[in-house]
Amino acid sequence: MRSTPLRRPWRRFLALLGTAGLALAGAVALPGTAQAANVLTNPGFESGALSPWSCTGNLGSVVSSPTHSGSKALTGAVSSSDNAQCSQTVSVRPNTAYALTGWVRGSYVYLGVDGGASTWTSSPSAYSRLSVSFTTGASQTSATIYVHGWYAQGAYQADDVSLDGPGGGGGTDTRAPTAPGGLTSTGRTSSSVSLSWNAATDDVGVTSYDVYSGSAKVLTVSGTAATVSGLSAGTGYTFTVKARDAAGNTSAASNSVSVTTNAGGGGGTGFKQAAPYLFEGWGDPPNVTTVMNATGVKWFTMAFVLDGGGCNPLWDGNRALAGGVDQSVINQIRSAGGDIVPSFGGWQGSKLGANCSSAGALAGALQKVIDAYSLKAIDMDIENTDEFENEAVQARILTALKTVKANNPGLKTIVTFGTSTTGPTYYGNRLVEQARSLGADIDVFTIMPFDFGGGSDMYGNTVNATEGLKNKLKSTFGWDDATAYAHIGVSGMNGLSDQQENTTPAIWTSIRDWANSHHIARLAYWAVNRDRPCPGGGVVSNCSGISQSTWQFTSITAGFTG
Repeated sequence: MRSTPLRRPWRRFLALLGTAGLALAGAVALPGTAQAANVLTNPGFESGALSPWSCTGNLGSVVSSPTHSGSKALTGAVSSSDNAQCSQTVSVRPNTAYALTGWVRGSYVYLGVDGGASTWTSSPSAYSRLSVSFTTGASQTSATIYVHGWYAQGAYQADDVSLDGPGGGGGTDTRAPTAPGGLTSTGRTSSSVSLSWNAATDDVGVTSYDVYSGSAKVLTVSGTAATVSGLSAGTGYTFTVKARDAAGNTSAASNSVSVTTNAGGGGGTGFKQAAPYLFEGWGDPPNVTTVMNATGVKWFTMAFVLDGGGCNPLWDGNRALAGGVDQSVINQIRSAGGDIVPSFGGWQGSKLGANCSSAGALAGALQKVIDAYSLKAIDMDIENTDEFENEAVQARILTALKTVKANNPGLKTIVTFGTSTTGPTYYGNRLVEQARSLGADIDVFTIMPFDFGGGSDMYGNTVNATEGLKNKLKSTFGWDDATAYAHIGVSGMNGLSDQQENTTPAIWTSIRDWANSHHIARLAYWAVNRDRPCPGGGVVSNCSGISQSTWQFTSITAGFTG
């Protein structure tokens, strides 16, 4: 039978496996050394461009998701005839040991040096660390580092590629960078601590930063933020950071910061909330005491706090915080042993995030609501082009949440936003990335898995979207699965959605059970006002459009325990 072009690469693949095995077996391990430095340029692709990397077939590009750390990564669009090899040539010193590492994601991804050692892995759905060591030849002054996928095996990603060792050029640069300043902790879980610091300066240029826990170097990054993972719960750690340049000169240590990880082995904040939406300005609002007695639900997400003008928070933009129907309903809920989380924003109306002039002004508006009701949690429902698709407004909202969280110990912060069937969209990814870079310490990232565009498998789409968010949180914050799930919320839509998707009580029960088994933080749906039967009624404000029992979705939601 004639061999097709698609089959031929597999023969090369089998041969390369043998070569890689021999190269690894003969590699010399490079001892850790404070003089080592990452001699690669743009190792994490944070510049947003490929240079000085070059990729065969113009198949490489820089993407914002999925990343291992930071906000950018490399992706190679492998074809049946091109493995999308991306490479960079650097100056090295002869007869010198180097350590090459990198984080990769995809089917059969290779990392190596031209004419020398290489290694590979198959990790289609998660980043995996590759590592290989080599020693330069007696007269070698340059080395070409590469990463590539494999023919017809789909796109791959690479991030945080590092070639540790002395730079070439004879070591004429002897001046060390200045010490990084302003080291601070921007977040913590039971198993990780997030850090940020101010950039160091150097006469030639800083290439990387080493993060130390006590006297042990635990991480090397190219940017000015890092998340140290794999820590023990309820344990104190002291961190410092040193800067390095291409010649291997290392700065003095930054200031130290001491952090105690959260208690508990679940990797989250311990916050669990079953809180369906309730809207007093729409859809024949039900009697909350009746609903609570019939279903056992305790929390409600109350919609919506908007801007009444001049960055002034009002219910629906026109009802006062005190003395009106919303205050009365909150009192009833609390008298029955429950509580509320107000939701700021939503799809339409004049929103505080978009209309307050600054993060400080927005924080002041949020504080008015926190003070009015002695709140334990707040939700920012970030939607539409004015907030969700405006990166400056995203940053304003996240900065304001960071401020009120710092000013109100114990307050939990939630952000709610739309999603695709496979996880966050561009703006959702941007929101998560900004939360990390700003150190916002958001407790719960809640997605709204509906209005996908007519998708019929609401259970499968919801699970896939949630898994996509989990993977984004892992790659952005360096969390493990348990920690990522413990920072996730799901807010569905009961019955018929705006795009005629149908979430039945049976489907919502399956979603609730999945949420419990994966120990996410929050389960909500839109809305209790619609939790009444009207088969054939369409998408309306006071019923679900399908056959169901009254308050059935609320009863199912009340069974969420996380």
